[in-house]
Amino acid sequence: MNAVNQTERLTQNRVIDLFKNQLSYRYLGNWEDRENNSNIEESLLCDYLTNQGYSPSLITKAINELNKAAKNQTKGLYYSNKEVYRLLRYGVKIKEEVGENNQTVWLINWENPLENDYAIAEEVSIKGENTKRPDIVIYINGIALAVIELKRSTVSVADGIRQNLDNQDSKFIKSFFSTMQLVLAGNDPQGLRYGTIETKEKYYLTWKEDSHQDIQNSLDRALLQLFNKERLIEIIHDFIIYDSGIKKLCRPHQYFGVKLSQVCLKKPEPEGGIIWHTQGSGKSLTMVWLAKWIKENLTDSRVLIVTDRDELDKQIEGVFLGVEEKIKRTKNGHDLINQLNETTPWLLCSLIHKFGKKGSNEDKEYQSYIEELQKSLPKNFQAKGNIYVFVDECHRTQSGKLHTAMKKILPNAVFIGFTGTPLLKQDKQKSIEIFGPYIHTYKFKEAVFDKVVLDLRYEARNVDQNLSSSEKVDLWFESKTKGLNDFAKTELKKRWGTLQKVLSSQDRLTKIATDIILDFSNRSRLSDGRGNALLVAKTVYEACKYYEIFQSKGFTKCAIISSYNPSIKDIKGESTGEDGPTEKQKKYDVYTKMLNGMTTEAFETEVKKKFTKEPAQMQLLIVVDKLLTGFDAPSATYLYIDKSMQDHGLFQAICRVNRLEDEDKEYGYIVDYKDLFKRLEKSFTDYTSDAFDKYDSEDVKGLLSDRLEKAKERLDNILEMVKASCEPVSYPQDTAAYIDYFCGNSQNADDLKKNEEKRFSFYKLVASLIRAYAEIANEMIEAGYTSQEATQIKKDVDHYTAVRKEIELSSGEWIDLKRYEPGMRYLIDTYIRAEESKKFADFDEFTLVELIAQLGTQAIDKLPEGIRRNRSTVAETINNNVRRIILEEEPTNPKYFKKMSLLLDELIQQRRQEAISYEDYLKKIVELCKNVTEPGNSSDYPPSINTNAKRALYDNLNKDEALALAVDAEIRKTKRDGWRGNRIKEREVQNAIKKYISDPDKVAEIFEIVKNQNEY
Repeated sequence: MNAVNQTERLTQNRVIDLFKNQLSYRYLGNWEDRENNSNIEESLLCDYLTNQGYSPSLITKAINELNKAAKNQTKGLYYSNKEVYRLLRYGVKIKEEVGENNQTVWLINWENPLENDYAIAEEVSIKGENTKRPDIVIYINGIALAVIELKRSTVSVADGIRQNLDNQDSKFIKSFFSTMQLVLAGNDPQGLRYGTIETKEKYYLTWKEDSHQDIQNSLDRALLQLFNKERLIEIIHDFIIYDSGIKKLCRPHQYFGVKLSQVCLKKPEPEGGIIWHTQGSGKSLTMVWLAKWIKENLTDSRVLIVTDRDELDKQIEGVFLGVEEKIKRTKNGHDLINQLNETTPWLLCSLIHKFGKKGSNEDKEYQSYIEELQKSLPKNFQAKGNIYVFVDECHRTQSGKLHTAMKKILPNAVFIGFTGTPLLKQDKQKSIEIFGPYIHTYKFKEAVFDKVVLDLRYEARNVDQNLSSSEKVDLWFESKTKGLNDFAKTELKKRWGTLQKVLSSQDRLTKIATDIILDFSNRSRLSDGRGNALLVAKTVYEACKYYEIFQSKGFTKCAIISSYNPSIKDIKGESTGEDGPTEKQKKYDVYTKMLNGMTTEAFETEVKKKFTKEPAQMQLLIVVDKLLTGFDAPSATYLYIDKSMQDHGLFQAICRVNRLEDEDKEYGYIVDYKDLFKRLEKSFTDYTSDAFDKYDSEDVKGLLSDRLEKAKERLDNILEMVKASCEPVSYPQDTAAYIDYFCGNSQNADDLKKNEEKRFSFYKLVASLIRAYAEIANEMIEAGYTSQEATQIKKDVDHYTAVRKEIELSSGEWIDLKRYEPGMRYLIDTYIRAEESKKFADFDEFTLVELIAQLGTQAIDKLPEGIRRNRSTVAETINNNVRRIILEEEPTNPKYFKKMSLLLDELIQQRRQEAISYEDYLKKIVELCKNVTEPGNSSDYPPSINTNAKRALYDNLNKDEALALAVDAEIRKTKRDGWRGNRIKEREVQNAIKKYISDPDKVAEIFEIVKNQNEY
């Protein structure tokens, strides 16, 4: 058992010992003071290549090629790293002498992993623009392939991740990462997180694997699993992809899905099966890695990927092209047969049909495709090569028919089915009979636990429909049907029964639209423009009505995406002379107006781009039959359902909102207006019934969680954490006690620094508390709180918000809260109306020092009550804030603000020694604040010295008015746009100063002051 608060040094020592004694890596030493550390240690690489039998000339040329690739940063880290990886994986192709054939120098022995030289070094000092020192660097054959940042047990692993990201910045040691394949960070409580170059913090992964060894420490366990020599070589060789500008590593479920597939395919009689990896977990990359392995390891292999949607077909092609693997998209069944009859290409994809526009014809289209395949067969047809068929979305019922037909054409092919959704109970056994058993599963609840996808929150909303006046309906009907015989009236009434529902639903649609608009004003992520939503409508006509309602209410950043494409043919013969448009006319009119001259394809492309990239400009998409399944469906935060859906369609639709995005997206939200999950009718919370009744409950377990139940759980947990963080505050836990605990002596910079992490942690917790409370502030009773509990929680939130503000003010620091809590200000204004909060409002626009300068001693009344009622705390708070302003402004006028600093010191001393009264102290501090915020108000300056820049020159040139004015005029005449940071333009400004000042030190001093003036 590791000691609590384990230091980073002890953790590092243990990890080094693990690499040396359990993983058998060579220890190269502590390289903190070693000169010329590099990501390519040439002597080590040369020794390895010599032992492999390469000649000195080949070795020299190979190392030169590697160095050239690693040091070429002209295009950026991604491209230099990609070129290095190409040399590592495929070898360096060089000629020993001019005119000779190319030879391949293998920098890593991929076939025999244990023949490589594995080594680690610690504290590796690397010189860049600024020197950095990674904790541990892993070298294979002298090439740095992995780097690990370790943190003590009380410091978050996120700090190590951010340290890695900082190191990849050009201001630090970016070029060092040109050879890196794995970039890791870890500590004992959280374990190990891994990524690669330029991996964003939220995409760092945790290695998840059962261990046969009894290893309690998660960090040690993950290191032993990932850095097993053969495993490490395999991951680097087989599970790295450069995908359209992003370097990616496999997630554990992708790795094990491919590995288990390899076992099936390497059997004497190769076997297929099903890979079920839940929506959003990277199924397409699993296909890529498996296909590449098949190509390189199975003799005479060819891979055919079969899809039944055009967008899937295009996406599969895009994924493979993104990793530089050419794939042949066949045009039809005939083309596929022709391609199979040739020996190349090795990689094919085939679209069965454009499926979805006419759902009733699915069976016919499959049958038609199968017949086309069979008719295209030439005599004695035999597909060339060993064929491996990947069937995407294999849950579809037609896959069995396709499999049967394909088996006739390709009797020796091996079939692997891929699905992102669970198999229906009725199809499960059949699918297993067709494709074989599950090779690997990665279910929704696992993906949520691993933070590969987000959890979902669900709520059902009911909008009742009532006919307001049946008498008026009858009257209207009679007036409109005069002259019709009874039979005609009866027939019309049948139709009227349907129309009546449509007409009476106008009010319902309006209520739902109003409901959604309200959510956009107060729901997390919707209200601050960072998130967006999908609304699923039953029909295109209903979608158009929704669109009109939203437009009429001023909610204009919305659009319809459907399979409807308006054509003038649609409305031919629709005119009746009656008031109001027919359904076809309504659809045509709304769509034509919305498209505004654009084609539907161009409109959809633009709208989807805005929805994805600029959610504040395209907040809501009203969809019917598109964007709900398949790869082209964009991610959203909320999904509103007003359409009866079930099974795979519903499963895929709700997974639109579970994608990882920004850090403030914590859940995906489902709002169900059709009560698809029958939540209200059930006495138990079992979302596998009704809408998911055809799945095995275990397969969809954990898919949906009750929104209020989870929100209450979250609020309770966070409130408990906030209270726990304040437990050490001494009794009576008043303002002075909180400030003492979180700041120490706030006059002492060392005390403030020492307690900084404690304060920042508290700030984050309170921000989370505010967000959690805001989510259900208006629904506390519905969430299960009693009225007394709700009142107490409100008081607690107000209390800790006030404490945070007091600590911020007392310490004189303003954190950029937007970093932690986007939209928090809106949430506070909406939900938290405590008196303390209202009194903070004055600080939104002005600093404390500015308020004192403006309002004088009345500004003290604006301070939080906890600070205000203690004179010593007031004085310390004011002193800290004045000091902060002086330090910030000092570079603009060192002489003046040095003087202000001395005056502040004198005041502090006088107050502490009680040489002046509290009232006199306040009067003098008001005067000092005025001088700090508005130096121009001082009577010390001549009338001509009328700007801050002139005053800075005057003060720092011995109050020589003429000299200050001359230098100011010369600078204004000389300076050019963008002069700061441009050496030539900066030199021109320095020369302008030199015209009047001969002392080089004084020139340098004045130049620095000039650089800090906004006026220049």
